[in-house]
Amino acid sequence: MTYGYLPPPPAKPPLSSGDLAASISALVLTYVGGGVAAFFAVFALAFTDYCPPATCHIDAGINAMAAGFIAAALVALAGTVVTAIRLVKRLRAWPFAVGTLGLCAVLCIGAIGGYIAAVGG
Repeated sequence: MTYGYLPPPPAKPPLSSGDLAASISALVLTYVGGGVAAFFAVFALAFTDYCPPATCHIDAGINAMAAGFIAAALVALAGTVVTAIRLVKRLRAWPFAVGTLGLCAVLCIGAIGGYIAAVGG
């Protein structure tokens, strides 16, 4: 009875260049778009010079802005981790990257909308 060598492990499937390009592009757009939105949000906060107490709640506006952007940052981080893991495992990753982009965009728009609603436009 002979036991020979174990067969070699199966080769990993090749990494799809289209999947890699789409994933990286979506994640880059996520971070660049979030950075631009945060930049404009800081300027919106800095130049809120007139805030009548009857219609404007600056603390609520700041809280809405902070909550939205913190949530967007956490979603971006989680989406990047999931996308990277799927790319390493050679699984389709672009839907997760595009989903991260879309969800971060919604959260940033919601943050700015919450600020505008709180300070009265």
